[in-house]
Amino acid sequence: MNGCIVGWAHTKFARHEGRDVESLIVEAAQGALRDAGVAAAEIDQVFLGTMNGGFVKQEFPSSLVLQADPGFRFKPATRVENACATGSAAIHMGLNAIDAKRARLVLVVGVEKMTEVAGTQVNDLLLRASYRKEEDAIEGGFAGIFGQIAQKYFQRWGDQSDALARIAAKNHKNGCANPLAQMQRDLGYEFCRTVSDKNPLVAGPLKRTDCSLVSDGAAAVVLADLPTALAMQKAVAFRAAEQVNDYLPMSKRDILGFEGPALAWKRALGNARLGLDDLDLVETHDCFTIAELIEYEAMGLTRPGDGARAILEGWTENDGKLPINPSGGLKAKGHPVGATGVSMHVLASMQVTGQAGGMQIPGAKLAGVMNMGGAAVANFVSILEPLRA
Repeated sequence: MNGCIVGWAHTKFARHEGRDVESLIVEAAQGALRDAGVAAAEIDQVFLGTMNGGFVKQEFPSSLVLQADPGFRFKPATRVENACATGSAAIHMGLNAIDAKRARLVLVVGVEKMTEVAGTQVNDLLLRASYRKEEDAIEGGFAGIFGQIAQKYFQRWGDQSDALARIAAKNHKNGCANPLAQMQRDLGYEFCRTVSDKNPLVAGPLKRTDCSLVSDGAAAVVLADLPTALAMQKAVAFRAAEQVNDYLPMSKRDILGFEGPALAWKRALGNARLGLDDLDLVETHDCFTIAELIEYEAMGLTRPGDGARAILEGWTENDGKLPINPSGGLKAKGHPVGATGVSMHVLASMQVTGQAGGMQIPGAKLAGVMNMGGAAVANFVSILEPLRA
């Protein structure tokens, strides 16, 4: 890929009461420009990723980026949406503009303000990323969909409640080291494993600790073409960037196979001429703990049905053979839908440039990112490395 990440910014993910989506966009956009050391007037194109769909009243948000700096006025600005993979889709649009030589510098912002509506309404809005003709009757929104996936997985491969609790505990422990995370509390395995008043069952075998958080937040990156990136203070290159879409109806595929994520990983590793064991860490899409478990299998870390081994034997801990979600993942960091994919790229970039602070995986130089929209429908895999050693 010709495009590189040369600057980034990330608001804290939280329930930002009293703030609107515009203020989150402005904070992230201004921060990314400062970090890259470029002026708004130098940016050739802007891509704004947000799912919205009713979370906030303000639609047509692309030109809200112009509120960050008058230098953005009259720049092309385009809104991008691809469910929970919206952020990565926006980054791909930026990379495409650079590859097509339509831009030298691109700003990408991902944002979501989810807390302006009630929890029951959040469930309904998220369910719009499903195939409603068939899946509308599933109770509990997307938690219900992944609860159903978990039930099917347990039926095929046995009860994996221990593994799901270990994934939740791992990601909450990792989130304690992430100052940007919405939840910075080590809940421990026993709490995550046990059904209680504070950790009730939500859908199927999934408990509250198995579900990502309703969040507000934004993240942004500045992308540059290769000649420009080589002159920048820091630059992170895309060794690979792949998108694979699958059928929307779950009835048309083996939902436990996560075939779209698996193919995206296969293409990304093939194009990067790498094996999974070459990676130093992965930020993956743990919207629910069952998703992270199946993603272990989709990326090739284990055989199908054997994903529990990776977490139970400590492979995916920060000191394991492939750390997964050292940021705390969506589980602890939060999941403001449109911001998530950009956030994952920011955190992976911080890792490979040695700027991840308490989250840092020692010596990390190759990071994988897997961002998923819907139930394994829109699947994006990136492999990032520093442009200069």
